[in-house]
Amino acid sequence: MLAKYNPGVIICLRKLTICLGLVFLAFSGFGQEFLFKRNRQKQSIPFKCIKNLMVIPVYVNGKGPFDFVLDTGVGPMIITDPSIIDSLNFSQLRKITVSGLGIETIEAYVSQSLDVKVGSASIERIPTAILKEDLFNLSGHLGLKIYGLLGFSFFNSFIVDVRYSESRLIIYDRNAKIKYRGMKIPIEIENQKPYITGNVELPDGKLANARFLMDTGASHAISLEMFQGGEFPVPEKKIKANLGMSLSGQIKGYVGRVNKLSLGNYVFNKVVAGFPDFKTIAEKINLSKRNGNLGADLLRKFDIQFNYGEGFIYAKPNGSSKMPFEHDMVGMVVYLDQKEYKRVLIGEIDENSPAEKAGLCPDDEIIAVNFKSIDAYSLNELSEMFKSKADRNLIFEIFRDNQVYFKVVRLEKRI
Repeated sequence: MLAKYNPGVIICLRKLTICLGLVFLAFSGFGQEFLFKRNRQKQSIPFKCIKNLMVIPVYVNGKGPFDFVLDTGVGPMIITDPSIIDSLNFSQLRKITVSGLGIETIEAYVSQSLDVKVGSASIERIPTAILKEDLFNLSGHLGLKIYGLLGFSFFNSFIVDVRYSESRLIIYDRNAKIKYRGMKIPIEIENQKPYITGNVELPDGKLANARFLMDTGASHAISLEMFQGGEFPVPEKKIKANLGMSLSGQIKGYVGRVNKLSLGNYVFNKVVAGFPDFKTIAEKINLSKRNGNLGADLLRKFDIQFNYGEGFIYAKPNGSSKMPFEHDMVGMVVYLDQKEYKRVLIGEIDENSPAEKAGLCPDDEIIAVNFKSIDAYSLNELSEMFKSKADRNLIFEIFRDNQVYFKVVRLEKRI
């Protein structure tokens, strides 16, 4: 369940990678849900929006708050840092193996002994997958400590009003009377995940009807994975890129633009899209039920009311809806070191990108940008800077092999 489209899409094929189909089967038949106390009908909960992802405070077994990603792309709750659970004895938990992209298997553990609280709503014995260690380094890629992912159990318990424009959620009891806003669009809940259909313009100008996983835990706008049983047609203008990071391997592919994408009556033009290598994906993931994945770079252009129980959303465009889609103009991933979460390091670098041309290298440590200490920037601010304006120069001060170097990167609109 993890991935990255350069700096922005660090979390999409994460859901493809760990996939949790096996975990879903392990928990099938359990119907726990979050409940308000004292007949409460609604609550507002602020969230941090980091690289388009929603990060909310969660209490586990009375401890916290811990930062979790609120993620429609996962079924059971996932804990990536088991240190938050007291006296956890892995030998007493059921062990499963999960296959992933770039790996054979990983070990995970299933639990139904955890009680979780979000705001005033709580759930007992929530179905949970626990990893023995944070193999995803979500914290390093988002710039703050992340302890897990919360998905289906939360969205299925409420009517969830995601107000990206205000960085807050309003959760309603499912029997509450609420005022819906925007356009009603049907969704389907399958294997604890929401799917939506839309139309995509192919490179030859024809329109294709496509089914997408709605994925608030993916930073990108759209990933196009399968079409008529094979790879999705790739536009002529494209760039090679490291589209995703599985648990132990990169996912290669292309980034290009889709001329037109429509959801209901809403139409978006020149949408930045990822086209992962079909063979790599198809070997590990069942693509028969979907053509791709809609991520938060597109979803955040709406304020969205999710109603899993009745199978629809209401979507209302917000102030971000008219902003153009932009791709990273540097061509590299940056992340925090996994020990102290202080040093900013360079990860993958795209072939023939401005970063490569400037002589930046993987594992370089960035100590300043434009003569300002790296401590003055969040990873979110760096991500926005990297796609800010074509032909802008950024001066990187880096530390490599016990020496300091200055590298000038000229931002380039590559697609």
